[in-house]
Amino acid sequence: MIISDWISNNWIEIFGAITGIIYVFLEIRQNIWLWPVGIITSAVYIIVFFTSKFYADMSLQVYYLVISCVGWYWWVKGGGHRAQGTGLEEGKGRRDNNSPLEGGEGDVKLKVTHLKLKTCIILTVILIFLYFLLWFALSKLTDSPVPEWDSFITSLSIIATWMLARKIYEHWFLWIVVNSASIILFVTRGLYPTVILYSVYLVMSFTGLKVWKKSIQKSN
Repeated sequence: MIISDWISNNWIEIFGAITGIIYVFLEIRQNIWLWPVGIITSAVYIIVFFTSKFYADMSLQVYYLVISCVGWYWWVKGGGHRAQGTGLEEGKGRRDNNSPLEGGEGDVKLKVTHLKLKTCIILTVILIFLYFLLWFALSKLTDSPVPEWDSFITSLSIIATWMLARKIYEHWFLWIVVNSASIILFVTRGLYPTVILYSVYLVMSFTGLKVWKKSIQKSN
């Protein structure tokens, strides 16, 4: 009876945890369906985080909704690039190994690539800016109990999700940090189904590193 009551009271969070696990599994497999599943998961966690007063995390889920639509498009259309100039011109039947795109007719799909130094520097600057902006906003404008942690997790997740949308391999390292920090934070707030979710995320992040590394080696 106690278990059924607990499930009844937390069914939204449990549902979000289940769809979240499916999302990461599809992410590891580089399956395009990760994006619609991610949209559902984000919608659920907007409710969960609002109820728990994790306002930065709630805002992050709104960002996830938007970037999921953009990432969906990029993965299908190859980031807006065309086959022309990528080594896939009609009649040649070959691919330029330095291109971040892979096979298809007309529009071509993204493939996994490493993070370039210039992009890394830009993302680092954006990360620092986002962190202090969110920290200030949460400290001054909300009753968030943990503005430092909330800002750190949110800003790092924003960068990691953008890197995922571009299929940048190193985004998995960011998820390892995010998931580890999130586990600690959610334990303190009693969000135990979400703790389980992020524990699974953490394990699957290491799996993602391994699988995506093989994908890069195969492409080369």
